[in-house]
Amino acid sequence: MIALADCNNFYASCERVFQPWLEKVPIVVLSNNDGCVIARSNEAKKLGVPMGAPAFKFEKVFEKQGVHVFSANFALYGDLSNRVMNTIRQEVNCMEVYSIDEVFMDFSDVSLLKEKALEIKTKVKKWTGIPVSIGVAPTKALAKVANYYAKKYVKQGVLVLENPSYISRALKKLPIGELWGVGRRYAKFLTQRGVVTAHDLVSLDENWVRKNMTVAGLRLVQELKGISCFDIETTLPRKKNICTSRSFGRKVKSHKELKEAVAAYATTCSQKLRAQGSCASLVNVFLTTNPFSIHECQYQASRKIQLSTSTNDSLEIVKAAIKGLSAIYKEGLVYKKAGVIVSDIVPQQQVQLSLFDGVDRVKRKYLMNSIDTINTRIGRDKVRLAVQGFDRKWRLKQEHLSPCYTTRFSDFLTVCL
Repeated sequence: MIALADCNNFYASCERVFQPWLEKVPIVVLSNNDGCVIARSNEAKKLGVPMGAPAFKFEKVFEKQGVHVFSANFALYGDLSNRVMNTIRQEVNCMEVYSIDEVFMDFSDVSLLKEKALEIKTKVKKWTGIPVSIGVAPTKALAKVANYYAKKYVKQGVLVLENPSYISRALKKLPIGELWGVGRRYAKFLTQRGVVTAHDLVSLDENWVRKNMTVAGLRLVQELKGISCFDIETTLPRKKNICTSRSFGRKVKSHKELKEAVAAYATTCSQKLRAQGSCASLVNVFLTTNPFSIHECQYQASRKIQLSTSTNDSLEIVKAAIKGLSAIYKEGLVYKKAGVIVSDIVPQQQVQLSLFDGVDRVKRKYLMNSIDTINTRIGRDKVRLAVQGFDRKWRLKQEHLSPCYTTRFSDFLTVCL
């Protein structure tokens, strides 16, 4: 048996942990630059605020209905996610962190399924303040189905789908668009052919499913039939490319500001490479103006820089990124977004050195490890390259950002006795 724990309205719940008076109050969390709604509490959903709604179009609704608006605080959300996962890790022998707010758990050695799930749910709420719902079933896909009903219709927030008749009933009521792995394109495709529920999908001929939905679709159908096709993965797969990009908080024109932003994004890519023990040999830089500003000149461009030796060294990747930026930058334009993508990724143990490589890689490795250690212990970007800048006026607009209660000393709550 496999269990899926899913944090309820995770971003909104994180904001409530340190502001409990927001319980039962409508909350929305906005994307980068406070652009669109990316998370909603149940109360906000009931008010009809749609996912992805442009924030400026709903300002009057937010004000009239008393909706509390937050800028995305990913430092806080990431830390609370780690706390949730570490709490669950103590209760199971094997688990897979599927996303920032979801985790699959191996329940094959658990005899009292519902009791164990309730125990984990209670412990997570008590230790972290985050409410979770848990679905238990024979396969991952069915665990997703069980979790869907546990979150929406079960008061205790826990549902075990083990009986074949119960599974069949659950699939008959589950809309095809709510099924794990069925995106909008497939949902539209299937609905047009009369497949409106998960049960309808399971009833299809498997050859037809494979032809029209590839092997992934066939595996999904088999999972819904109780045949396990997706094992719990205890190690994360290595990423094939890593991208860091942001929209600017204000209009950016100068090459200097763009260089600061690109250097910061390239540094982040380098840190992510080191975190997964990888190196990259291709650096891609891209720039774009605001496509919605019809009165401004439109421009978008990218440039790839091939490195002679795969690396995760910030100095080398930043240098390549800036070189690419200089090749595509056009003076006089107003830029809205920039980004850096590193690809051609290999394990750092398999890097083949260039014949003309003149970098002292052992020394550089110690330097990067020291920088990562300091920034982890003291704070992000406490040690940085000078080219990353210090004013950073181009940074994200975050007018509704809550304090980083758990990751910044200055934001720690003070208790007066």
